[in-house]
Amino acid sequence: MDEQRKPISRSDFPADFAWGTATAAYQIEGAVNEDGRGLSIWDTFSHTPGKTDNGDTGDIADDHYHRYKQDVALMRELGFNSYRFSISWPRILPEGRGKVNPKGLDFYERLVEELLNNGLEPYATLYHWDLPQALQDKGGWKERLSSEAFADYADVVSRRLGDRVKGWITLNEPAVSAIIGHVEGRHAPGEHSIEAGVRAAHHLLLGHGLALPVLRANNRRKDAEFGITLSTTYAEPGDDSQQAQEAAILVDGFNNRLFMDPLFKGRYPSTISNLLERYLPIEAGDMEKISAPLDFLGINYYFRTLALAVEDLSAVKVKTRQVQGAQYTEMGWEVNPEGFYNLLKLVNNDYKPAKILITENGAAFADRLEEGQGQPAVHDPDRTNFIRDHFEAALKASREGVPVKGYFVWSFLDNFEWAYGYSKRFGIVYVDYPTQRRIVKDSGRWYQNFLRG
Repeated sequence: MDEQRKPISRSDFPADFAWGTATAAYQIEGAVNEDGRGLSIWDTFSHTPGKTDNGDTGDIADDHYHRYKQDVALMRELGFNSYRFSISWPRILPEGRGKVNPKGLDFYERLVEELLNNGLEPYATLYHWDLPQALQDKGGWKERLSSEAFADYADVVSRRLGDRVKGWITLNEPAVSAIIGHVEGRHAPGEHSIEAGVRAAHHLLLGHGLALPVLRANNRRKDAEFGITLSTTYAEPGDDSQQAQEAAILVDGFNNRLFMDPLFKGRYPSTISNLLERYLPIEAGDMEKISAPLDFLGINYYFRTLALAVEDLSAVKVKTRQVQGAQYTEMGWEVNPEGFYNLLKLVNNDYKPAKILITENGAAFADRLEEGQGQPAVHDPDRTNFIRDHFEAALKASREGVPVKGYFVWSFLDNFEWAYGYSKRFGIVYVDYPTQRRIVKDSGRWYQNFLRG
């Protein structure tokens, strides 16, 4: 660290800033066959040979379903005032719609109560990729039925929790669901079709648009707020060529504008319209529903993309460039806080959201548990530096007028990292999977000290 650099402090941010961490149901809960939970597309996908590293599944994960009280106590110890989690749709509606599973609702009610009793505001994400398999069997997000079922699901959950949840997030990263799940096939449901991806993107957005007024109608907290979380990347040409310019436009189009343009402008982006128009299943009134005003936009940011050339347009595949001497995470992602700052400025300039929450930001590094003579420890200076440097980038953007009002570090716990299984660790808390011990990493202690001021 630069000796001249003034240390960043919590007091640099507004007093009412939301500070927390984030998780997702399938990544941490386990208990996939307990208390009436139905099957999700990730149960199916992870149990399909060859789809995940080492054949890993979320069957047990971090056993959070049984250990949530211990986990919430740890959040309180670390000093968070907010916690972003996701609700498992198949735990609430095992068939996707229709018959409600009361034990599923009971679990999230207990979790929300535990959070409130420990001084943490609940931020609930309704969809973090675990579509009920019963809906996938009817076409999944390729079909309008899933959008309508999502609104029904939002109604069921918000009727129960609408008096207690502070922040409601409809979808997490619809770009990942649509593109990585339906075009690249690396995530559930594992399809390989640009048409499937475009149809899924529209129906995900429509699901958001149908759910938003339902959530507002069922809300019984005066200070509750409603939004959506998008994955983002800051896309730049990797060199001065025309091919690099075109590749950067494609990356920006599919990662950022495919969702931000409909949400904020009521139309799909012209930059990639040639790939969208023949597949978009738009019906009358859809775009008005999708573009209803948001209280906040959730931004998930991990890396910038230096694009060199379009490799396969039909698969939205781009050749990228690595930077010599730059640091890369275990995911192969460049550590580039400046890209984060640039992305925040771009979003603010082009879309002017009322409020931005950083709903995910973090890094996977090769952590090692050291048992030694004293307390077990995980020394992760790279992650500590990553978090601090991205806090600083957000602060810089905030001081220049970007309305950043909250920050949720990804992730609270090491967990099931989707197709990577348990091979990648993002947590600020180490999970020793054989014993389910939680060990706070140095980065978690740094965050704790930061929050103490």
